[in-house]
Amino acid sequence: MDSSTPMLFLQHGFDPRQHLENYLSDKSEFVFGDEFLLFPIKKLTKIFKLGHIKADILIDLSLGSMIHHLYAACEFFTHMILLKVKDRCILELKRWVDTRTGAFDWCHAAKLHAVIEGKSDQVEEKESKVRSALQHVIKCDLEKENITEPIDLPPADCIISAWLLDVTSKDKNDYIRYLRKFSKLLKPGGHLILIGDIEASYFIVGKHKFHILKYDEDFVRNALAGEGFTVDYCEVKNRRSKSELIDHKAVLFIAAQKNK
Repeated sequence: MDSSTPMLFLQHGFDPRQHLENYLSDKSEFVFGDEFLLFPIKKLTKIFKLGHIKADILIDLSLGSMIHHLYAACEFFTHMILLKVKDRCILELKRWVDTRTGAFDWCHAAKLHAVIEGKSDQVEEKESKVRSALQHVIKCDLEKENITEPIDLPPADCIISAWLLDVTSKDKNDYIRYLRKFSKLLKPGGHLILIGDIEASYFIVGKHKFHILKYDEDFVRNALAGEGFTVDYCEVKNRRSKSELIDHKAVLFIAAQKNK
């Protein structure tokens, strides 16, 4: 483990495959299943089944090459657009979409979704549906006013951002600044779903330690309110895992609606 000052994801990037292996795999030594895999899957399935967010366009702004949370979304949105800040994350994601040899195996996530939805016999169908939906993967730059420049995206009905704000924000001002840019991609009345780590300061990928912005639930609630959102749902899952890979105290799931 590198004990030096944590690196910044936007400047240095990380190995997206190693990130998936560390935090989202189904290996026997994997300790984060409840927090990083099952918790988001359950909460997103619950939120979408309520029927308030079902619409046309979903934009996903999430860390690395993770897609496990999108198994729930693919049942409710016609179009899903993934924005990624690093080329390596796009390449790793496309290995799975194109079913290339050696791609990360997301079968365990598909099985979890299928069981939660009471459709345990539809795992292959679930994976095919997600692959079909993930045809629009776009490089973005969080420092540009229009983060997808020169592309102008249609306004989204829903945005999901999982752990990206945590690692790209050097401080709380950065978090709010990026949150404001995300909001510009969202229709009035649209929904923003954030998933992140509470009271974390670092995470490790391979031999490198990376920065995470340290915040609490109140900070996120206040940031959303300040940018014109009303929180509809919020749940915190306290940490039970034991690992030196990350020092978070809990995982936050929060859904908010952009005021008209």
